[in-house]
Amino acid sequence: MTTDTLDRRLIPANTRVAARSLRGKVDAPTYVEGDLRIVARPVVDLLHAPLGRRERQLLLGEPVLSYETHGGWCFVQAKRDGYVGYIRSEDLEDRREPSHRVIARSTHIYYEPDFKSPERMGLSLGTGLCSRGEENGFLVVADGYVPMIHLRDAAVQDDDVLTVAERYLGVPYLWGGNSIWGIDCSGLVQAACLSCGIPCPGDSDQQQALLGRDLPEGTKPRKGDLLFWKGHVALVAGKNRILHANAHSMTTCYEDLDAAIARIAAAGDGPVTAHKRLPKSAAAG
Repeated sequence: MTTDTLDRRLIPANTRVAARSLRGKVDAPTYVEGDLRIVARPVVDLLHAPLGRRERQLLLGEPVLSYETHGGWCFVQAKRDGYVGYIRSEDLEDRREPSHRVIARSTHIYYEPDFKSPERMGLSLGTGLCSRGEENGFLVVADGYVPMIHLRDAAVQDDDVLTVAERYLGVPYLWGGNSIWGIDCSGLVQAACLSCGIPCPGDSDQQQALLGRDLPEGTKPRKGDLLFWKGHVALVAGKNRILHANAHSMTTCYEDLDAAIARIAAAGDGPVTAHKRLPKSAAAG
């Protein structure tokens, strides 16, 4: 069997190396376990190939399994959803998994535990941080100090996907984006689901296949439901209202559902292909 018969996005194998778990399933010169690494920059692109197109993005503190370092690039698999791709080796490091997570829309790492101190870097909602202690109302991390008021314990989950998604209102649309500086339709759904303890893949076709349960045609949409089109996904935000990151407005916004259905059909992208209802989040029980 070769990777051509599988979903390439989820198969940790290239022409030089493959995950040891794939022995007997894919052909590769070498099989390895993979080393746990942590993203070391506020946001990095996960690329199709070195210097290739962006597939998804990963935030500071996100864990990956690295199967190979070659020519300054690491071939990795994201632990959050199994997506594989390439990240510059300088953008990964050996740290433990995060103890805290950013819950503010965005925040900063400061040079000192003082809000008047110069900021060192910006952080997106959802960023993971490894604690080295607390000082003067700031979390001490490897790169500096982050206001505790913008953080919570990484193990604590949200209980409503729509509430999480609404934190991204106004964020620019970015193909393959996964941060507060740019996000796409499936990135928005994934961020909301993962924050609520609901496992979620990275792309909309995967989400349509794996998330929630299908509802019969004609079922009245309710808040938090998912509506899918070919290559697109949106969250139901209320009566005849959806929330989605979309290339039409190039932002994350609310839109009238009937208007969206008509607009998308007129653009040649067809009708709604699925209406799905998510399970209760782990936090909600």
